[in-house]
Amino acid sequence: MEGVNAMSLRASIPRVSFQARPSYRHTSRFSASRRSIPTPRSRLPHRRASIHAQMSESKDGSAILSPVDESEENALKIKEWEVGRFQDEIAASQGIRIRRRPPTGPPLHYVGPFEFRIESEGNTPRNILEEIVWNKHTEVTQMKERRPLSVLKKFLDNAPPARDFVGALRESNLRTGLPGLIAEVKKASPSRGVLRENFDPVEIAKAYEKGGAACLSVLTDEKYFQGSFENLEAIRNAGVKCPLLCKDFIIDAWQIYYARIKGADAILLIAAVLPDLDIRYMIKICNMFGLAALVEVHNEREMDRVLGIDGVELIGINNRDLETFEVDISSTRKLLEGKRGQLIHEKDIVVLVGESIVKRSDPATGITELFGRDISLQS
Repeated sequence: MEGVNAMSLRASIPRVSFQARPSYRHTSRFSASRRSIPTPRSRLPHRRASIHAQMSESKDGSAILSPVDESEENALKIKEWEVGRFQDEIAASQGIRIRRRPPTGPPLHYVGPFEFRIESEGNTPRNILEEIVWNKHTEVTQMKERRPLSVLKKFLDNAPPARDFVGALRESNLRTGLPGLIAEVKKASPSRGVLRENFDPVEIAKAYEKGGAACLSVLTDEKYFQGSFENLEAIRNAGVKCPLLCKDFIIDAWQIYYARIKGADAILLIAAVLPDLDIRYMIKICNMFGLAALVEVHNEREMDRVLGIDGVELIGINNRDLETFEVDISSTRKLLEGKRGQLIHEKDIVVLVGESIVKRSDPATGITELFGRDISLQS
């Protein structure tokens, strides 16, 4: 959802990639033509110490790392892989086609001095969303090693207080008689490239707020959307009063903790990625911190799943197919009609529908044109 207004109402021939590594280290391969250069294993040390984050920490809050035996690291990675496969099986049973990580185990195959892994349709991303999620898995794993959850928890007391995201939407509706607007602070997207070359997140956020936005959505994914948690933090520290939604691909509860200490007031959860159990668990964490959870859906099955989850207050309808990135504006009508619409009304759920204003050079003017009149706080 790109600028959001709230409405209450290939199979390919398998190929081989050679890698000379004495132990397995998980790497995602997103390019069909990418190969690593083979190196004989005999040139590498017989044993290599791996490092894991321990309980001690440095002054900046990052973990102090100490060596752990290689066999222990491999055993842990294998166990994590097994758990990941089980999670994917659960997700598939709920109609979720997106796999959380590449479904490949440790590369235990050898030809002479080389290790190798067969790459095929099974361990390459099937669409852009799966590519993003696999990259996010690697990114979050690395971030957790630098700042374990035990470290993040120590920063929670110093985080700015959470603000009422849902309340701000409802208040805006009462003030203007129009749907509350969540305006998006986004520099780029995978489908359209760079949206704003001259990108100042704080300046854009302030313009949206002045133009009458009830809340702001801040992209924090770096690789595909050129966002960052630093942008989120900068907007919060700049005195912008609009509640902030951390818009990222949440796959791990650790990300919710991190977003909270960076100043987020709400979190995006994507039903096309997360099975019901994860959504329930993450909503509980959000409730614990006073955060709103915006659950995004884009088809009937996802809507039905989410409506069956207790505690959902916000549902976002994405008219863009997250696998093909094609837009079908009829999705909203299909998802809100009949019994679904009645259930949404009975549960008093706020529904958000995407509408783009992010490319406008003057965000405030874009808001005025979207609604057909000035809804700024000065009006």
